[in-house]
Amino acid sequence: MKKPIKLDAFEKGIEAHIDQSVPISGEKRRRIEAILERSRKTKNINIRISEDDLTRLKQKAEEEGMPYQTLISSVLHKYIAERLVDEKEILKSLRLLEMG
Repeated sequence: MKKPIKLDAFEKGIEAHIDQSVPISGEKRRRIEAILERSRKTKNINIRISEDDLTRLKQKAEEEGMPYQTLISSVLHKYIAERLVDEKEILKSLRLLEMG
């Protein structure tokens, strides 16, 4: 028996509103498929990193329950998508807002 798939809140929202989906075709569909295809492709790269940083990355990855290369890729993706946030800076900003 297959293990049931767990959906996150976003996926549950999609599932709940599936009846509102609008089919697409033609050029728009081809553009979307091309974007999806590019996002699936990966390139191997080689980087030089200090032993200490690599050790710490591997420890962090283990804490997160993922391979260290996946963690590196995730962090880089969040950085270029401008979604990588510094928790300390957020806490500092919140403290300033509370004081003001």
